[in-house]
Amino acid sequence: MKIKWLGHSSFLITSDEGIKIITDPYATGGGINYAKISELADIVTVSHQHSDHNDVAQVKGNPIVVKEAGTKEIKGIEFVGISSYHDDAKGKQRGPNSIFCFTMDEIRVCHLGDLGHELDAQQLGQIGRVDILLLPVGGFYTIDVKLASQIGQKLAPKVIIPMHYKTSKCTYPIANVEEFLKGKQNIRRLDSTEVEFKKGELLTGTQIIVLKHEK
Repeated sequence: MKIKWLGHSSFLITSDEGIKIITDPYATGGGINYAKISELADIVTVSHQHSDHNDVAQVKGNPIVVKEAGTKEIKGIEFVGISSYHDDAKGKQRGPNSIFCFTMDEIRVCHLGDLGHELDAQQLGQIGRVDILLLPVGGFYTIDVKLASQIGQKLAPKVIIPMHYKTSKCTYPIANVEEFLKGKQNIRRLDSTEVEFKKGELLTGTQIIVLKHEK
């Protein structure tokens, strides 16, 4: 499996067989200045209906869109959508959010979307085992650094890839990734937008991988 960070909360995840998933495709503008998404995909997941997460129209390849809670199988991959909220007021401020978990190449991936609150026991149980956690860390619109760290500890994935944080291409009033990384160990900073994973090569414990965004 290869995971490429396109920017913000959007990743291109490609299986060994070539199946391509794009998560939360963003629209450019309004503080999001990453390059326009030009990749093809077979499947797109959308955590919620905000323009920095739901611009499915620009994704090439006529992908199947997954955007609701529940279980759905596409191209042999089972997607589990888990209901949550974009804020800590049960959606009254920013609406609903869907967490998506799926297994590809025997690796379990969880994308938390714009999660805005602590996970309860039921949600933790629905998520279950996680190998790779795509975790929002910027705060303000999502969980903050402290809560992101706590959720990371509870889910105990093999890998955390931070997302939804301030960069030179994102001018939102959110924290940069360094705030999340403070005091943490097992950090791997890559000079690349992409990383490859193999089931048998995942380390014990949790490693934090920081991907580079496109210039």
